[in-house]
Amino acid sequence: MGGPDAVRQSLATGTAGIALLHLERALTGTASWPDAHAQTRAAATGALDGGQHAGLYYGTPAIAFLLHCAAKADHRYETAAATLDQHVTRLTHRRLTAATARMQHGGAASLAEYDLFYGLTGIGALLMQRMPTSDTFADLLRYLTVLIRPRKQDGLLLPGWWAAHDPDPTLPTPGGHANLGMAHGAAGILALLALAMRHGHGVDHHAEAIDQLTRWFDRWRQHDADGSTWWPQWLTLDDLRTGRLSQPAPGRPSWCYGTPGIARALQLAAIATDDPARRADAEHALAACLTDRHLNRLTDLGLCHGLAGLYATAHQAAADAQSPALKQQLPALATAIQKAAQTNDQHGNAGLLTGHAGIHLAAETARHGITRTGWDTCLLIT
Repeated sequence: MGGPDAVRQSLATGTAGIALLHLERALTGTASWPDAHAQTRAAATGALDGGQHAGLYYGTPAIAFLLHCAAKADHRYETAAATLDQHVTRLTHRRLTAATARMQHGGAASLAEYDLFYGLTGIGALLMQRMPTSDTFADLLRYLTVLIRPRKQDGLLLPGWWAAHDPDPTLPTPGGHANLGMAHGAAGILALLALAMRHGHGVDHHAEAIDQLTRWFDRWRQHDADGSTWWPQWLTLDDLRTGRLSQPAPGRPSWCYGTPGIARALQLAAIATDDPARRADAEHALAACLTDRHLNRLTDLGLCHGLAGLYATAHQAAADAQSPALKQQLPALATAIQKAAQTNDQHGNAGLLTGHAGIHLAAETARHGITRTGWDTCLLIT
């Protein structure tokens, strides 16, 4: 499915993501309910893509997520949301069956199998909101505990979520890579496992899986010239063979690949496992990202890799933080994203992840101090 139908049911770039902004604004009283209902209907009316490639940010699960958020505001959406739950359940079982067959044959995973945007981690984020006590969600958690187990390849111990392809066509990693980010890698898996455990939804080997992932982050954490913590975006075969990073310096402080998303995942893991030292360490790493030195590396305003995503992440992390540093730094960041939202139209990009909708959703959160629709659960930061 392509063209307008694909755009309609895209949470990432299309109508579904834009509808979230209208719903949030309607709930805060800064926009009209007729507009919010019209946008939601525009996204949800028509055939939905429930193929193997559908995930949280596209197709049936994306519209199910939208309707779940809408139902918090208006109970009339509950029936449609429940109907889509059945389709999401069937899709999840099909995708788990395919992933299990792949693991049994010993092949490497792909990002699309397990990531947050289009893979099983993203579908798990939806199930955790809609069906947290279901057997389907438990099966998905069990899959993740198996996925992260290390495996040997040509005498080298690879993390179980190793992808046999490049992270991006323009960024070759011969032999594959181990993605560490929230959007496509280990941080997203860790965040989902941690949030599930925090809310009492556990499976066998759950704590062990969290421990394995946090050890990977411990092994590959780096320190900048000023002593602040950062992690690489991904690991290559050469990185694993030599034990040294090929990435020479920290990237931008973004939600998708940078230290903020990883630090939030580690904070959630520490909360779930009651580890005060690791919790303080994660909060310190994220707080360091909010200094001018690091903020100056941001060249984008969007949720995925810009100021909006950093604010959304810091907002949720500060609500959980033990130390005061994050709470003290948040007001300045809130002012910055509200000011940016007033003056920027993101060059006509209206979408959630990199455009207008995401920027303004973060600004709404900054203005009111809360997310009324729960839209940011699609980022796995809460």
